[in-house]
Amino acid sequence: MTSDAATPEEYIMNLPEDRKSAISSLRKTILANLPEGFEEVMNYGMIGYVVPHSIYPDGYHCTPELPLPFISIASQKNFIALYHMGIYAEKSLHDWFVSEYPKHVKTKLDMGKSCIRFKRIEQIPYDLLGELCSKMTVDEWIELYESNVKSR
Repeated sequence: MTSDAATPEEYIMNLPEDRKSAISSLRKTILANLPEGFEEVMNYGMIGYVVPHSIYPDGYHCTPELPLPFISIASQKNFIALYHMGIYAEKSLHDWFVSEYPKHVKTKLDMGKSCIRFKRIEQIPYDLLGELCSKMTVDEWIELYESNVKSR
């Protein structure tokens, strides 16, 4: 489910009551842990964290007029999702997250290539997600993107 909200605040304001607190907490966690240089935007109808054109003028290879995406969060129909492109592009980061997750949450990890799904809002591991967000700088993401993702 995408939103036509113009700002992250508007996105959160339009959420069902049971989702507002979780998305707000997730947003605060990301903002507190994301390395310098990433920028918060509305992207693809979700709250996104991107490498702005001022740092990476090429933008996203599929849609160059958009900044290079890194993380997005969204309230979907049956879950809250965190999309993390670094997990998709960097096997060691993916493996670290998969091995750490059971130390924080008792239920099975529900994850796609870049999407981590949380069906139980009360079990979102904010500390672990904060650590995940801190593990890749803008420069590291650009280098990884250019070598692994853009070349595909």
